[in-house]
Amino acid sequence: MTGFEVVRDPLWNNIRLDPEAVAVVDTAAVQRLRYVRQLGHAFLVYPGATHSRFEHALGAYHLARRVLSQLEDAGDARLAPADRVGLKLAALLHDIGHYPFSHALEEAGLPHHEVLAERHLASGELAERLAGLGTPPQQLLALIRGRGPRPEPLAGLVAGSLDVDKLDYLSRDAWMCGVPYGVIDVDRLLMSLTVAGGPDGRPTLALHDKGLAALESLLFAKYQMYRNVYWHHAVRSATAMFKRLVRDAIAARRLATDQVAVATDDGLIYELMHGDATGLARRLRERRLAKRALDLPATELPADAPAWPSDDPDLQERVEDRLAREVGLRPGELFLDFPAKPDMLALDLPLVRRDGSVTQLAGTEAMAHLGLPRVAAELYRSARRLRVFVLASATVNAKAIVELVMLPREEVLERFEQERSLL
Repeated sequence: MTGFEVVRDPLWNNIRLDPEAVAVVDTAAVQRLRYVRQLGHAFLVYPGATHSRFEHALGAYHLARRVLSQLEDAGDARLAPADRVGLKLAALLHDIGHYPFSHALEEAGLPHHEVLAERHLASGELAERLAGLGTPPQQLLALIRGRGPRPEPLAGLVAGSLDVDKLDYLSRDAWMCGVPYGVIDVDRLLMSLTVAGGPDGRPTLALHDKGLAALESLLFAKYQMYRNVYWHHAVRSATAMFKRLVRDAIAARRLATDQVAVATDDGLIYELMHGDATGLARRLRERRLAKRALDLPATELPADAPAWPSDDPDLQERVEDRLAREVGLRPGELFLDFPAKPDMLALDLPLVRRDGSVTQLAGTEAMAHLGLPRVAAELYRSARRLRVFVLASATVNAKAIVELVMLPREEVLERFEQERSLL
């Protein structure tokens, strides 16, 4: 196979697409990503945040290609041609199963986008192109999901503590939003990547200690982006409204989960605008967002908050509608929002010291080499906020809401069964 293409990119300038990338990039499954925004409803706050999953996919591919060339030039890795192609294609296709509007629909209870990747990789035109390249879909799935049998030592390049996904999305999101929070030293990080023995003794992607300062800047950039962009109050208000809108449409059988999984942003909104009795679709379209009736940093809550407000969307919806009635609103006019990302600042990769010794950069060992992990728990709590959004005027008792979200899931369910008040 011969021939390559060069794509101009605002972040990385020129991105060279090798022949195998050219073979898959014009398939319908990959082209759909042009019409799926990277940051969901963040464009309602940051007008420039209209970049797509397609741009991000090209960026991840570009960085993977750079790392592989660098590692091979340095003699740190010797890859078979098929493994090299597999890694680059996994980086390019890592978001192939992504829903419209970022991660909102995963929060709403739909299957994770990495689970849906198999649907695109194993059938249709993309599967035919992969077969022609001799690249098995299962090899790509293992790399994309970051679990199961790892086909080769550089799998952490696609899904790991320091993967090309993070390096591109943090840089690209900050650039497109026009904020300085996600600026990281990508070149230094890439030049510091090497290969070393992991906990099981097998070679894996590692970091030389000359990249520690750049790694710490990446972690802090991630914290800042969550605090200022991803979890911005207006972004979260729009996300909460959108989740309820889609859940209602699926419950009413106006939309099927499979249909949502392959939709584009505008295509899904078009479908939601038809027959929407809630009015949420039009509100989102016109940016008439639910307002904050409560906004508390997680630092004002006990540290051991239960997980149900962020990982049990069915219970969350029941709680929202009961709360709405208890404060004088109609069901669907109140949204409880307490997003979680417990692994936001987590690390787990080998660190190669200057004397050649290797240690695992994780847990307490990470604290020995980096300052930020020592305060990671408090930074995470300061980024999280407990919010209640409402579509009409209502008074919400902060103390009662805090007490409610601190209840174990079983006790909340018991209150429903016994028809007791939640507040």
